[in-house]
Amino acid sequence: MTQPVVTRFAPSPTGYLHIGGARTALFNWLYAKHTGGRFLIRIEDTDRERSTQAAVDAIFKGLDWLGLNTDEPIVFQSTREARHKEVVQQLYASGHAYACFMTPEETEAARELAKAEGRALRSTWRDRTPDAAQLAQPHVIRFKGPLDAPLIIEDAVQGTVRFNTKDMDDLILLRTDGTPTYNLAVVVDDHDMGVTHIIRGDDHLNNAARQSLIYQAAGWDVPTFAHIPLIHGPDGAKLSKRHGAQAVGDYEDLGYLPEAMRNYLARLGWSHGDDEIFTDAQMIEWFDVTGINKAPARLDFAKLGHVNAHWLRECAPERLVGLVLDALKARGDVAENAADILTRTVPLVVERAKTIPELADLCTFALAKSDFTLDEKTKNLLTEETLQRLTRLHEKLLSQTNWDNDSLDQLLKNFVENEQVGFGKVGPVLRGILSAGQPAPDISRTLAALGRDESLARLKQALFI
Repeated sequence: MTQPVVTRFAPSPTGYLHIGGARTALFNWLYAKHTGGRFLIRIEDTDRERSTQAAVDAIFKGLDWLGLNTDEPIVFQSTREARHKEVVQQLYASGHAYACFMTPEETEAARELAKAEGRALRSTWRDRTPDAAQLAQPHVIRFKGPLDAPLIIEDAVQGTVRFNTKDMDDLILLRTDGTPTYNLAVVVDDHDMGVTHIIRGDDHLNNAARQSLIYQAAGWDVPTFAHIPLIHGPDGAKLSKRHGAQAVGDYEDLGYLPEAMRNYLARLGWSHGDDEIFTDAQMIEWFDVTGINKAPARLDFAKLGHVNAHWLRECAPERLVGLVLDALKARGDVAENAADILTRTVPLVVERAKTIPELADLCTFALAKSDFTLDEKTKNLLTEETLQRLTRLHEKLLSQTNWDNDSLDQLLKNFVENEQVGFGKVGPVLRGILSAGQPAPDISRTLAALGRDESLARLKQALFI
């Protein structure tokens, strides 16, 4: 029987969850779901000086917002040090590791010699057997791999990648203080967690060679590697602060929806024909590592906005109202009846928004108090003729019982037809009166969003009726 697929996302908690890390997590999550396997999370917190609880919390918050939940309890690498040391001792006992007592000066001299001879660093202790007294002195444990042998990685994304062990240093497995190094700990943890597929950034491709040797020396199956290209900015350069938001939390703050981010990130470096918009179910059905591109993907905020606009329109109105209300509260106080106003307004303006803040901006006209001051442009449009016409419109609106967009749209059309004027004689001034000087949708939608009482109150104030 084929072994069930197990993938993992293993971030280091030294900062925020980067957008590239989020895509790596998504690809691992998608492949596990696609194959009916398991998706796991491991926090690689062995760098005690740089790892922080704040970073751990930020990673968890970002993954939770994206909806990428682990199928098993989260593993903290720092809790597994005893197991890491156990494996090092097994490698030492089997002749695949050795104790090295070289001083920093000796190490640097050996490195210079190796460079001159066109090979990797080899310790003078590689083939020596220290006695008990020597082992009591400070030393490191190095990996003892083949001196000069081809090493081939069949990468699911990059294809066949060739290395030679003569170009690879004798990797330190345990430092002088007894703590394990990254490559050793990663191999042990991935093996013990049953990881079958390692999907990660292609900046780890060289690590795959070193880690494969450790797998082989330990007598363990080597997982399938899939190294994905990094995300670049729109200009093709490596993604940096100058390109804009990098942390997942930034995208949440900018008003993007998690389903839109999943959709967009999946499309960054992976494709399914010409499809740009797809649901989680479609992504899971279609995703395969073989569909990942070898070339770096470019972050495109215009496309992200397009995708987010689609998912805003698909979002449940009550959820959108809550998100907009939160955005408005973050800006300052809002009226007690803001939720009711937004419930009417959001569905009428959502098609014009790409983000939650934009949607909030489009709703501000409806939240203004009815005693606002008209802007100068609107005041100048209030001629005697216009005031008389708006008075007649006010009377029509007073008798209107169905206060919905379609009914109001028909009323306005009938009104200008009976007045025998174009809508330009009514629309601009009416918009200025109803919108409080804010961006607003077409007049019928604006009236529907404001509601009957507020609409009539604003028009009455302008007419001094």
